[in-house]
Amino acid sequence: MAPPEPAAARPPSPIDEAAVVAAYSRWAPVYDAVFGLPFLTGRRAIAKIVNALPPGRILEAGVGTGMALKRYDRKHRVFGIDLSPDMLARARTRVARGHLGHVEGLEVMDAGNLAFPDRSFDAVVAMYVMTVVPDPDKVMAEFVRVTPPGGRLVVIGHFASSGGFYHWVERRLARFAARIGWNPDMDVERLMGRPDLRLVARRKLGPLWLFTLLTFERV
Repeated sequence: MAPPEPAAARPPSPIDEAAVVAAYSRWAPVYDAVFGLPFLTGRRAIAKIVNALPPGRILEAGVGTGMALKRYDRKHRVFGIDLSPDMLARARTRVARGHLGHVEGLEVMDAGNLAFPDRSFDAVVAMYVMTVVPDPDKVMAEFVRVTPPGGRLVVIGHFASSGGFYHWVERRLARFAARIGWNPDMDVERLMGRPDLRLVARRKLGPLWLFTLLTFERV
């Protein structure tokens, strides 16, 4: 299997960390109301995958306001990270109010520079994250680093369409990526082809089959 394309050959990201933090500072007060229902199918699907795994330690990267935390089986220990302090403040409130004792920590952290030792987690979850980070290749490498062989990496997001109306919309939204805080024109194939990951499953999810769910095994 060919190694991932070198980062230098990738097109520059339309977003950076400062843009992400600023965008999600604006989104935080309304995030649950706007994205709670559209992202519900994805949260349920990922929780089902994670909860079928043996008891272990789970990293949720881009935990946001913590909407998925209550769905994880209490047999797991969950650590959530996010780049946005405003989003994490709401996640901490949710954990406290919900008495979610299986959540062992919530920290501001860059997914591309994780402050964890190698092989720290049995599974890594990235919900609606990969089109938000400035350097997806670096983030994927970090996810691999903190996962042992046999561990799982589960990713869901909206990736660029190959054509049609959605593609037309995505190309036009891409010019506003820095302001809205995500890149609507990222190709899902950018996450493929790593020699340290084996694709276990790939499927489309609603609403309107806009999202792609990927499950990888660390090899």
